[in-house]
Amino acid sequence: MTQRIYRISEEIKREISSIIQNELKDPRLPEFVSVVSVDTTRDLRYARVYISVLGNEEDKKNAIEGLKNAAGFIRREIGHRIKLRYTPELIFELDNSIEQGIYINKLINDTIKGD
Repeated sequence: MTQRIYRISEEIKREISSIIQNELKDPRLPEFVSVVSVDTTRDLRYARVYISVLGNEEDKKNAIEGLKNAAGFIRREIGHRIKLRYTPELIFELDNSIEQGIYINKLINDTIKGD
């Protein structure tokens, strides 16, 4: 990933986080939705947005569905906030890396307490 694409991806990540926290009023979105990373293609046509949701499977499914429905609004807001030739089309995907990290930490702590 070139430095320019990396900077654009980080800017998109910051703006999407702000939009989710402050402007989306969808009841399907739980309180703890975080943007883990954004991978933007070199031609700036697509951006894959990895989302972490703390909650059960139903909350995760509802959150991804809510974000997919709001993708047009979020894309338009990004287009207003970041001056780019093309505003990338957003593809939301669920990322379980934070939950897996919490689970591994729990296993390590249980092992240490067991000794």
